[in-house]
Amino acid sequence: IEEVEALSSIYGDEWCVIDEASRIFCIKISTDSEEQKLTACLQIILPPDYPSAAPPIYQINAAWLRGPERAKLANSLEDLYVEHIGESILYLWVERIREFLIEKSQSSETVDQPENVNMTAEEEVDDDEDIPDFRTLKLNTEHAHLFMDQANGTSLLWFDRLCHVGFNGDEEVPPIKHGNTITDRRSTFQPHLAPVVVPRQVKMVLEKLYENKKIASATHNIYAYRIYCEDKHSFLQDCEDDGETAAGGRLLHLLQILDVRNVMVVVSRWYGGILLGPDRFKHINNCARNILVEEGYTASMVRHSGPLKYQRVIFH
Repeated sequence: IEEVEALSSIYGDEWCVIDEASRIFCIKISTDSEEQKLTACLQIILPPDYPSAAPPIYQINAAWLRGPERAKLANSLEDLYVEHIGESILYLWVERIREFLIEKSQSSETVDQPENVNMTAEEEVDDDEDIPDFRTLKLNTEHAHLFMDQANGTSLLWFDRLCHVGFNGDEEVPPIKHGNTITDRRSTFQPHLAPVVVPRQVKMVLEKLYENKKIASATHNIYAYRIYCEDKHSFLQDCEDDGETAAGGRLLHLLQILDVRNVMVVVSRWYGGILLGPDRFKHINNCARNILVEEGYTASMVRHSGPLKYQRVIFH
């Protein structure tokens, strides 16, 4: 309570209490420069055992923040949490994000405009498009599992309690399979697949893929995953558009229809300069379905008795 009161006093109108009873908050963070102004929205849920035994559950919304840059910021927040474990961390996180925005706005990568990242012209993109009205924002708190990707074992111990799987700091990256490409009007799509049983492996797979310069240079790396928790008879699942609006949700819907589990699919798209319209979604899903069939995931579809619960774990 004291921490929230202090943050409200420090940040004024930028700080917003969304649901006091559920301890859900939001803050809009911006740089001061008008020429290269960048904005991010930090959404936070404070678990009952924060700060003594659990990190904040958080999500960062920013249209221009994707891929390695997002992972870099997430890692720096995680490092801060580990350094100050057991302490109130929100002020340090907000200021670290602000420092990141300032560094980004001053870098050569954003000299022209903030949206000068890998984007196709399939639709107009507004830099503030992913920044919700933080005064009316409502997070999905049905299960209160709303996460950003985490890097270190300390918070992941809590994170992986969702599936009651312990943390092994020496765990290897799951094996990644690369599927055949589909090319249409100079745009190329390629699927990648990896088995995953805990959410931290999603991050490991992404980091491994981004080590490949060709994949890292893709205009979009869309992904979706589903992890089945046997003890809870529920799924952990989520998706990422990576700038290709609605593509991640369509990909996740495909995984749900096929009833696959414990798998992650990434589809890389290299934009060829010609708009594909809705055909791009067809190619993304066809890529994903092909590699799932090739790796035998669709052949083992099993319908389980009783209703299944779904827990949405956000990775951006």
